[in-house]
Amino acid sequence: MKFLIAGLGNIGNEYAHTRHNIGFDVVSAFVMKHGGAFRNDRLAYVADIKWKGKAFVCVCPTTYMNLSGKAVKYWMDKEKIILENILVVVDELALPLNKLRLRPGGSDAGHNGLKSLHELLGTTEYPRLRFGIGNDYPKGMQSEYVLGKWRKEEEPLVKLKIEKSVEVIEIFATQGITAAMNWINNKDFSL
Repeated sequence: MKFLIAGLGNIGNEYAHTRHNIGFDVVSAFVMKHGGAFRNDRLAYVADIKWKGKAFVCVCPTTYMNLSGKAVKYWMDKEKIILENILVVVDELALPLNKLRLRPGGSDAGHNGLKSLHELLGTTEYPRLRFGIGNDYPKGMQSEYVLGKWRKEEEPLVKLKIEKSVEVIEIFATQGITAAMNWINNKDFSL
């Protein structure tokens, strides 16, 4: 079985380890844990992982967030991966920092990366792991908040949630989305 694990974010040092790039950080942690390495390939940084008899094509699109769908669609088609076997990891303002939420589909909720995927895949029915980043910012400052770095006091919780997100990917691939949703969706993360 083959899986496509796509972390959404923006390329460039100014975006590294910002809230909006948590998808990149989660997929990178998964690749590192399983001894893989990224290469610069068509529309994305790509790493191939083999684990427990399964193949994972891990991508971090180099198209910038708003065109993420282009990279995900390209690698899905190239690797002949079915929709149910893709998992998109994305930041989520509507969820508090102590939450992760796995869903088999749903709206883009105003997220430009997911909007791009919907346009190019022609459906909203694909698995996504939403990483709660909270919405603790003054009115009119959403963009600065999303593109900002984690606060010092948030970093240990973010690190824990990245580790748990890697476990979600593993459970998703080995036991299926229902088992992974049951395991993660009602947890509150704290230190």
